[in-house]
Amino acid sequence: MWREPEPTPVLDGAGAAPPQPAVVTMVEAASIAEELGVQPGDKIVRINGVAPRDLIDYRILIGEEELTLEVVDPAGQYHCVSLEKDMDADLGLEFSEALFDGLRQCNNRCPFCFIDQQPAGKRSTLYLKDDDYRLSFLYGSYLTLTNLTPPDWQRIETQRLSPLYVSVHATDPDLRCRLLRNKRAGSLLQQLEWFARRRLQLHAQVVVCPGLNDGRQLQRTLRDLARWGVGPWPTVLSTAVVPVGLTRFRPAAAADLTPVTPPLARQVIAQVEALQEEFTPQVGSRFAWLADEWYLMAAQPLPPRSTYGDWPQQANGVGSIRAFLEALDQATTRLPPALLAPRRCSWVVGGLVGPALQPVVERLQGVQGLELLLHALPSPYWGQNLVVTGLLTGADLIDGLAGRDLGDQLLLPSVMLRHGSPLFLDDLTVDQVAARLGVPILPVADAQGLVTACLGG
Repeated sequence: MWREPEPTPVLDGAGAAPPQPAVVTMVEAASIAEELGVQPGDKIVRINGVAPRDLIDYRILIGEEELTLEVVDPAGQYHCVSLEKDMDADLGLEFSEALFDGLRQCNNRCPFCFIDQQPAGKRSTLYLKDDDYRLSFLYGSYLTLTNLTPPDWQRIETQRLSPLYVSVHATDPDLRCRLLRNKRAGSLLQQLEWFARRRLQLHAQVVVCPGLNDGRQLQRTLRDLARWGVGPWPTVLSTAVVPVGLTRFRPAAAADLTPVTPPLARQVIAQVEALQEEFTPQVGSRFAWLADEWYLMAAQPLPPRSTYGDWPQQANGVGSIRAFLEALDQATTRLPPALLAPRRCSWVVGGLVGPALQPVVERLQGVQGLELLLHALPSPYWGQNLVVTGLLTGADLIDGLAGRDLGDQLLLPSVMLRHGSPLFLDDLTVDQVAARLGVPILPVADAQGLVTACLGG
């Protein structure tokens, strides 16, 4: 499932908002917090006299052996609780938000920004432009470093917030300013030097926009970044090369952007794979990895498992399909020869990934009595024929699956849904789509979930 920022946004230059109390949503069974009587709905106001600004502060503050918690319960009553525990022992709490003082929003105007390529009128959180270094540290979301204040830089150094995930796009200062449409964007190389002096690390991302930062500029960017990837303590740990995604809702400012074509995809693959050969003896890894979409668009086989190392950019779509296939190998090592009762189900994925997953269907259909129907859909909603699974909307499923044979149940990759919620990107719910299609829908999170669902577990 995809995460969606919830906190109150803080505009660039406005300064941090005062921290609000951290609202407890879950108390782990048999945890320290449960023993103390903390309950969902309680608000953590201070820990040892300090109001935590976010989940990072909270984790650092509770690392002490002696704690004093100031708590306000749902009735508004104030409680002060003192305790002793093992150092770094967790309290067993989860909160409604990761940031207690507001979300730091983006101050760039990138024409290829996906947030600006959405239709109007959807839930407000879809339009929040997350460029917060704390969410980068906590969850691996990408930031640009353009909105950091001196206190932010100081905090990154003091609390050792590393690694961060940085959207680079280009190392040429003028080109990066042009891509981000922000005069602050040209300081990237000096910022990399800042990270290097403090032995802090980052992962990088390059979104390739045809005619702008591809070709020689892409080569320059990757070679510049690779120079920061050498030595016993590299500053740049990896770089993901991702194709730009354009929707039919993109604003006029993005009208001159062109989508990636299969010939360009093949060209980028050849260029980056040649650089990987160059980087391997220098850096000790391929360093720059191509998102799966490049190979799918080029109709070329995905690289073998051995090329991905320890999956440094899997969350960015680099090797995610290969990882799924590997997980499927493990999940299907003990398939039954036959089902006790015949079962027919369907599985929906994005049109771009359908061909790569066909072997999965064939393997599962080796179980006697199981019929699995794969439906690889385009996205009329976004105006894309070849789309990754995570961008399919509820409307796409209704349009693409209406009248089709869906069997007894539709298996839905949960990557289409908001984290912790049954909502698609277009605000339709799983129940609404199921009602329109007339078939039960079961979200599945991973390869094991898919296999278990297919077998009727």
